[in-house]
Amino acid sequence: MKKKPLLSLLGAAVVALASVAAPWTPGNNIIEEVAWMVGDQPIYKSEIEEAYQQMLYEKTPVNGDPYCVVPEQLAIEKLFLHQADMDTVEVQESMVSMAVDQRLNYLITNLGSKEKVEEYFRKPISEFRSQLSDVMRNQYRVQQVQASLTKDLKVTPSDVRRYFSTLPQDSIPFVPLQVECEIITINPKIPQEEIDDIKSRLRQYADRINKGESDFSTLAILYSQDPGSSVRGGEIGFMGRGHLEPEYAAVAFNLNDSRKVSKIVETQYGYHIIQLIEKRGDRVNTRHILLRPKVSDQELTEAIHRLDSVRANIVTHKRFTFEEAAPILSQDKDTRNNQGRMLNQANGTTRFEMKDLPQEVAKVVDKMQVGDVSEAFIMKDPKRDRDIVAIVKLTQRIPAHRANLSEDYQTIKGMYENSAKRQMVKDWLSRKIRDTYVKIEDNWADCEFEHPEWLRR
Repeated sequence: MKKKPLLSLLGAAVVALASVAAPWTPGNNIIEEVAWMVGDQPIYKSEIEEAYQQMLYEKTPVNGDPYCVVPEQLAIEKLFLHQADMDTVEVQESMVSMAVDQRLNYLITNLGSKEKVEEYFRKPISEFRSQLSDVMRNQYRVQQVQASLTKDLKVTPSDVRRYFSTLPQDSIPFVPLQVECEIITINPKIPQEEIDDIKSRLRQYADRINKGESDFSTLAILYSQDPGSSVRGGEIGFMGRGHLEPEYAAVAFNLNDSRKVSKIVETQYGYHIIQLIEKRGDRVNTRHILLRPKVSDQELTEAIHRLDSVRANIVTHKRFTFEEAAPILSQDKDTRNNQGRMLNQANGTTRFEMKDLPQEVAKVVDKMQVGDVSEAFIMKDPKRDRDIVAIVKLTQRIPAHRANLSEDYQTIKGMYENSAKRQMVKDWLSRKIRDTYVKIEDNWADCEFEHPEWLRR
């Protein structure tokens, strides 16, 4: 095996990332050395190190030697981007900017501050943002090329059956217990005294900020009930109108003075005051302080009695069925227009594994028989972090089993589609590699690449 000088760089990267002790300083960049040439595009050793650092941070599983996997992935990206250039593939810059902002917000939240991000990745935030923009833009372009390569795939039932018949027994997925449920929820009334108290507190915060007595960020850290932004002083990052609550967006986009605080804004999450940080085209960056009204025990008890009365009428068949009651009584907008049927957003079906159900629902359903309607119970609204009251009906229980065509056709069809698309892309890459000029340093000559064509020249 030939010497691998890059391993020392990768080892240093691991140490730097583990200790987070080497702050960024100007002039500490690695001297650029070309490791691979793909067409007329170089891959530098510094690129390989940075990609490896990112994989470490993301805890991305690597199938094989990272020393071989990382440059091959970069080379494959070069091939896709070359095809994107030929196909004049473009992406909306607003989509790139939004993805970058979301990524930066995630990093700032997890590392604690912009300064910590700079320290962690050893470069100023402006440079890191520019790099992220390139990365996200390239990812979107690559995705479009891959979608174009596989867009003509046609899947027939005979294709799915043939694919399933060739699967080794140990490759057939084991499908855990699944259930299908219907749900009716009601939101207990919030006492006016609670709403008045929240608004009064927000007005006090706004007055203190407007008078210069307190800093908005400090109050957000101390009092905001939005855990995602409070640690950042209430800052939510650049967002377009479509990614904000309508009521919030209407106020945020009309703010012009970053020194002033907005009026109180009500959304489904609670009550906010907002401060403008910066506008950038069709996006805005704001801070906010969110206070969520609390439901009183009395209102929860009354809501439970109401739903228990509804349940009694359903189970005795006196007045209506569960499916008839849901569109009229339920306040869950995601299910009430579908006769109460719960939809699993993860797979687009009505089937849930128990772990995918809201915790309170899973606990109740676990003890039910098909056709049963539960007694009323309290659960957390996952969107608003507020107590609500619900009843559920178990409509189907599918025991754990090995996947089969009669019960799990959509699952197996999806497996076949993914497998066929991967093969189409792999075949295209093999042809592309053979038709492209490639020069690789001898240090990689002993690598076992996913595409052995790299070394066949």
